[in-house]
Amino acid sequence: MSLTRKPLGSHHRIVIKIGSALLVDRKSGLKKDWLDAICEDIAALKKNGVDVQVVSSGAIALGRTVLGLPSGALKLEESQAAAAVGQIALARAWSESLSRHEIVAGQILLTLSDTEERRRYLNARATINQLLKIGAIPIINENDTVATTEIRYGDNDRLAARVATMTGADLLVLLSDIDGLYTAPPHLDPDARFLETISDITPEIEAMAGGAASELSRGGMRTKIDAGKIATAAGCGMIIASGKTLNPLKA
Repeated sequence: MSLTRKPLGSHHRIVIKIGSALLVDRKSGLKKDWLDAICEDIAALKKNGVDVQVVSSGAIALGRTVLGLPSGALKLEESQAAAAVGQIALARAWSESLSRHEIVAGQILLTLSDTEERRRYLNARATINQLLKIGAIPIINENDTVATTEIRYGDNDRLAARVATMTGADLLVLLSDIDGLYTAPPHLDPDARFLETISDITPEIEAMAGGAASELSRGGMRTKIDAGKIATAAGCGMIIASGKTLNPLKA
């Protein structure tokens, strides 16, 4: 989904959302080569004068791998424990990879209330803006260690869209294991047609969105469409792109 044709480097402020399946392998854990490659992309954008924020999934997926938790649905307390272990490992990985480009990473953990209650919204925005002002890269995730079903986003697509609108970003890039919206789920329908540009999110467009395609993912195309509605309503363009290759932003 794209309402912009400008190169990424010509934007002022970009939010990049990264899905769990791109960062974490269920058996081996963190995909370090992929992380290093996207940090190269981020460093190149930053060198070009672009403010970059990253909304990074992967804490629960990484934590459950570190802890050796079985496949399948986790109980709330199990997912929160996995997030506690995974988040510290995830933050360390981002910090180490970005430091190779002399970039400092700052961790921001948000809940639904932080983007909806005015005082907390302003505090979160001020912190992110200050990190960008001093040249750091905010690495943002939902605070899965304390969030429950009733007080959570539940996916980082919508969280990334809220962050983009909150901080005045002009582009949101959703990197996942699919390259965009199709007229039907391509893994189910061989005749599904790729939609290159969507200028307006209509009920017909929403009806094309499916659910999550991966065990590691809590979102799916429906959450990306919801994110598109949030972002574009605030004048922020949005791109859905595959992140499966190395250096996906450069691509």
